[in-house]
Amino acid sequence: MIEIPMADTAAGQGAVQEWPTAALVDAVRADRTWAPMPFSEFIVKTHGRCNIACDYCYMYEMADQSWRSKPMALTRATVDRVAGRLADHLHAHAAELPEVIVKLHGGEALLVGAQEIDYAAAAFRAAAPEGTAMRLSLTTNAILLDDENMLETLLEHDVKVTVSLDGGKEAHDRHRKYANGKGSHDKVMQGIRQLLRPRYSHLLQLILCYIDVDNDPLDVYEELAAVGAPAVDFSLPLGNWTEPPPGWVADGTAFADWLIPVFDRWYGTTPVPTTVRLFDDIMAMVLGGSSTTEGIGIGTFRTLTVDTDGSLELVDTLRSTFEGAPSTGLDVFHDSFDAARDHPGVVARQIGVRGLSETCKSCALMDICGGGQYAHRYRQGTGFLNPSVFCADLTKLIVHIRDRVIADVEALAATQEA
Repeated sequence: MIEIPMADTAAGQGAVQEWPTAALVDAVRADRTWAPMPFSEFIVKTHGRCNIACDYCYMYEMADQSWRSKPMALTRATVDRVAGRLADHLHAHAAELPEVIVKLHGGEALLVGAQEIDYAAAAFRAAAPEGTAMRLSLTTNAILLDDENMLETLLEHDVKVTVSLDGGKEAHDRHRKYANGKGSHDKVMQGIRQLLRPRYSHLLQLILCYIDVDNDPLDVYEELAAVGAPAVDFSLPLGNWTEPPPGWVADGTAFADWLIPVFDRWYGTTPVPTTVRLFDDIMAMVLGGSSTTEGIGIGTFRTLTVDTDGSLELVDTLRSTFEGAPSTGLDVFHDSFDAARDHPGVVARQIGVRGLSETCKSCALMDICGGGQYAHRYRQGTGFLNPSVFCADLTKLIVHIRDRVIADVEALAATQEA
């Protein structure tokens, strides 16, 4: 196995560059047993602004402020260029990509309007070669889902919808407000009700909830489950070792303590009213399966983001770490998608266990936890070669779920043998 460089010293400056560095790419490329994987998930930013002002937003409220210098919306010329690069990538790697997903994001993705969503969806679907399944999805705050034209456009192109909702009115409006301070819950629920009409309800894919430990966990869970979406997911707040997440205390487990009662309620309900993606992924890993999401398991990173100016970027959550963190220096006008596979931030996440810190490698839960979400690992000076800032929380949550699931499996096996 090759040695993974931990840091570089900038030439002539004596400054240590944070991990991952260009030296990592050189070392990994020298390993002839390894080859980069093609991208299979593409996040396309249709609009760079938002119609609400959530105080925890990584786009506008955290370290990277590059949105200020970028176009407000994706132009059709840029859409065409994205679609061309997408077609090239999918044709070049057709044997490795039986299915791909394009996710429309923002800001607030729907601000671009129904006609532009229609244009982009058609262009991206047309980019898929025969034999490659193309899935389209969109993440929204749901406020603009009261537009019939928008709903019909999403229906026509079978665009699955993820809605951000933090619980009932009090929990949701704690953070997800308009710029004038008014809560957005009422308008969000109005949009969700429009989406849940029989003609469109199959488009709703996921409810995504940001965790605030000041909200009652069971109240939040019951509110989200009552929506009727096929899946719910809970998102740990963004932050890192240098800028800790809100509500985080060193060596504390406030987030595990919030999630465990939700797991117990969900797991103990028959039948469960909705999938909870975080819990499903942990259970799958415990039982020898695989994870479907970032932050659980040692996945193979295959996601590329395209911003409104056509720039190719790493995942948006990196905006929580430092200015310029998502940047690759590439764009769709000059570079292929394959070019991004040589970026240190991509290589570091495609080399599996070799891209984890020594602390993670020596942990008994490594295969299940996988080091946690990449953005949560950042520490100024060393970069991303660290455990998650939520290490204590992930440990407690995973052990709780593992022990309960294994006990039930063993009890079931004993019953069948009797």
